[in-house]
Amino acid sequence: MPFRAGRPIKGESRRDQSLQIRMSKPELELLDECSKKLEISRTDVINKGISLVKKNLDVEKEEN
Repeated sequence: MPFRAGRPIKGESRRDQSLQIRMSKPELELLDECSKKLEISRTDVINKGISLVKKNLDVEKEEN
């Protein structure tokens, strides 16, 4: 088995894209609170949020 340096892939695909965002202090505190309560990373909280928005959009699209 060949040696592979770096972090193992989390999930089904590599996370090789980067995004920098600006948040207010209250928004960051909400993100941190969610991260701690769910015991997942900030990135995973944001990804869950994206999935929820997409799911809601799909439901709205089906209703129209």
